[in-house]
Amino acid sequence: MKKTSRGGELALIETIRRASDARAMGRVRLGIGDDCAILRPPSGHEVLVTTDLCLEGRHFRRDWHTAESAGHRCLARGLSDLGAMGARPLAAFLSLALPAGTDGKWTAGFFRGLRKLADEVAVPLAGGDTAQSPSEHILADIVLIGSAPAGEALRRSTAHAGDLIYVTGRLGGSAAELISLQNGAEPAAKGEHPQLFPVPRLAVGEALLRRRLATACIDISDGLSTDLKHLCEASGLSAEIDLSRLPVHPLAEGRIELALHGGEDYELLFAAKPSLRAGLKMRRSLAGVPVTQIGRFIERGRPLMVQIDSHGSRKRLEAGGWEHTFV
Repeated sequence: MKKTSRGGELALIETIRRASDARAMGRVRLGIGDDCAILRPPSGHEVLVTTDLCLEGRHFRRDWHTAESAGHRCLARGLSDLGAMGARPLAAFLSLALPAGTDGKWTAGFFRGLRKLADEVAVPLAGGDTAQSPSEHILADIVLIGSAPAGEALRRSTAHAGDLIYVTGRLGGSAAELISLQNGAEPAAKGEHPQLFPVPRLAVGEALLRRRLATACIDISDGLSTDLKHLCEASGLSAEIDLSRLPVHPLAEGRIELALHGGEDYELLFAAKPSLRAGLKMRRSLAGVPVTQIGRFIERGRPLMVQIDSHGSRKRLEAGGWEHTFV
């Protein structure tokens, strides 16, 4: 693959290095500048690694998402994975392929969005790579390194029959905002932007792990129905969901299908023992984020997932969120 011109690549790397040096912190002993970064995880902790591709035209569009939004979303996707396992981020690594002639202002905006979120969660950009994209599309690959106490990271496969199902925040807002962007609407000047600037639930994930509240957890990136299916399959269980309990985002009001299948909410879906119900109900939030009980896990059966409406009628719930298909 042809790289960017040497001068342009070196200038970009130097810009990234200077910005990252000012943010060197925590467990990064050596960041950008050598062939490898050197990390020092906390004693008694395990290292967790996640990676996410952001493809222009697939995960963002320059005519819908600002450069700052693209950079923010790129980092938020990986941070959400760490949050789902209760991990604390140690460092980020970014590989970026830009088409020839990419506007320098767009690149600067991308890094502004990424660095702003990185500063908020205190994770340094410790390395990566740059290249010229072989097409007219931008490709960004983010790698996140995190840590969690040895043997304690939250998993998908450890829920039990009888556990209650909870979700953080509100659902469907990201899909609703994306539909508005697709229809040519300008983003609202005020309020949340769950599609453009999703908030990864790192503090909630850490609280779930530290307080031993969750028996299993996953982030809602592909849609509630699809990610619930992942939990069911991993834990060998079935699930019942009470539709009347779903916390629907105001942007998706009246569109329950967006809360069920919309995707990219980046909230946490977790299981908890029934004995914790009173405490979680009294608390109502974790790390300042609302928490809502929406159902329960039961012994494995058919159908895999059931939705119950406000009249008590039961119906099979199909996974209708994002599918990673290849053609």
